[in-house]
Amino acid sequence: MKGPHRPPRLPRPLRRLLLLLLPLGLVAVMWQAAQMAREQALQSMVREAENELRLSAAGLEGHLTRHDYLPQLLASREMVKRFLSGRGQQNPMPLNLLLDQFRAVASVSDVYLLDRHGTTLAASNWHMDNTFIGHNYSFRSYYQDAIEGGRGRFFGLGTQSLERGYYFSAPVWLDETTPDARPDGVMVIKVLLDAVEESWAEQDAELMVTDADNIIFMASRPELRMAALHPLSEAERETLLATRRYADEPLSPSHLDVYEQRPDGSRLVRFSQGPLIDESYLSLSRHMDAYDWDMHILKPLGGVYQAQWLAAALAGGLYGMFVLAGGVGWQRLRLRRERELFAERERHTLAKARDELERNVELRTRDLTDTNRLLSDEIEERRRAEENLRRTQDELVQTAKLAVLGQLAAGINHELNQPLAAIRAYAENARTFLERQRLEAADANLAQVVELTERMADISAQLRQFSRKSDSSLTAVSVPACFDYALRLYQNRLRNIEVVRHWEQEVWVQADLVRLEQVLVNLIGNALQAMADTPSPRLTLSIETQEGQVRIGVTDTGPGIPHAHLSRIFEPFFTTKSPGSGLGLGLSISARIIKDLGGNIEADNLPGAGARFTITLPQAQRPEDARLSAQEQRSHA
Repeated sequence: MKGPHRPPRLPRPLRRLLLLLLPLGLVAVMWQAAQMAREQALQSMVREAENELRLSAAGLEGHLTRHDYLPQLLASREMVKRFLSGRGQQNPMPLNLLLDQFRAVASVSDVYLLDRHGTTLAASNWHMDNTFIGHNYSFRSYYQDAIEGGRGRFFGLGTQSLERGYYFSAPVWLDETTPDARPDGVMVIKVLLDAVEESWAEQDAELMVTDADNIIFMASRPELRMAALHPLSEAERETLLATRRYADEPLSPSHLDVYEQRPDGSRLVRFSQGPLIDESYLSLSRHMDAYDWDMHILKPLGGVYQAQWLAAALAGGLYGMFVLAGGVGWQRLRLRRERELFAERERHTLAKARDELERNVELRTRDLTDTNRLLSDEIEERRRAEENLRRTQDELVQTAKLAVLGQLAAGINHELNQPLAAIRAYAENARTFLERQRLEAADANLAQVVELTERMADISAQLRQFSRKSDSSLTAVSVPACFDYALRLYQNRLRNIEVVRHWEQEVWVQADLVRLEQVLVNLIGNALQAMADTPSPRLTLSIETQEGQVRIGVTDTGPGIPHAHLSRIFEPFFTTKSPGSGLGLGLSISARIIKDLGGNIEADNLPGAGARFTITLPQAQRPEDARLSAQEQRSHA
């Protein structure tokens, strides 16, 4: 569209200018945010460094001053004065032991006594190879200050131990009453500085202590010790070597470079060489007036750099959000105009499409209605077919049961004939006993008649139980009880057959009682028929449980199943019996029943001779009313 209907667009020169200004604005915003974050982080780090520096300096002073009184205390001991008055004629061992005891109690490095000429007369390290005894320390300032009557202070490396330490000294007076009296000896105590440095190592900073000559004699990093904070001239180096304050240490430069001096007195430094070369630091110094030392703290700038990057990223993100919001707003304006134009165009199109859609919906609805009617008719027809199939299957199962009853008829006829003949004999005897007035004998014969009629009732009950129909409901069924029922049906045919039972306790499965009994009756009947010509027939019944499944086995010692028939024995109407001996439906119906129960049935041959049928069904828990169920199953039998 043209004219007022066209969506608003920026002129091309203005769009090019925006494309140029947006990246420049992003860079400017990120740079300014990074600088502000850097300054704030440095100010916070300076405050933190000042606090840590103040606490560290106070800790160092406290560590040193707590030993300030010890030289004076030892110089006033009577044993020390008696030893000096003897001029070396006394045994120094008691004094050595006393000084060693003081060293251990005060936790200092060494305690030793010098004569008026600076030679060591007694020392706490008398027993060591680098003992001070016999060495002259008149060149040390702590001796010179004390021999003049004052209290000496000195720090440096020991000439014998080469350990850094701080020395306290005090004069020992034998006679201080005369005006021109001079001390007769000097008592010296050496304190090591390692414990203080070990506490510094726990801080997130590097600490150093320099003397008036800018020599780093204490540091949290061992690599920085005995180094010059700034390079020394040859004259300065020779002067320091002459004092022997730091023995023969080379006093190499620390390679500390200052690249920014800040208004608050702090400095930004880096090391050009050494172990700290990979990091930049904020440096802050504090002067210790009591010792004429300077303590320096170096705080890593990693946190500052991280704050810079974070601030720059946040500023860039906010800038991008504002730019994106502006772009989204402009785009929404354009989209709004485009939607209005699109809605105007589509309004007419939708009206036409709606009319067309209504016509199509009407046609499709008519087609769907016809299709649904056909589907409903087909579903109803299939439902009726399934009902007929289920009814036919039930009738087929019942027919198979009646066929089994036909096979059992001969044995049952024999079972009934025997009691009938006995009943007749007992009845005739009873009449004879009654004529002779032998009532007790007649009553005994009648009792036998009652017992035989009960036996015949049990036989007819077994037949009625076997011929009944199932209600198709699955419950917990006792497998041993089903076996007992099946064996009772064949008790006449089992008289010359060995029956072996393999189970230790009662096992329950989820099945239908009537249908499971029918399957077992069918399998046992087939096994008995297969062993008809076997010299030593043996029927083995087994029950095994494994991972929630129950395996029920029926094994015979007959000739077995031909290998070619194993894959077909469960097919309907397949039989190896002679014509008229069976329809070939028993195993097919049994397989269908077990499948409906959620199980499986298999057949295989044993090595040598015999066939085995195995039924697998889900195991069930023993029901709470197991006693009632057992009574019911016994009544079925």
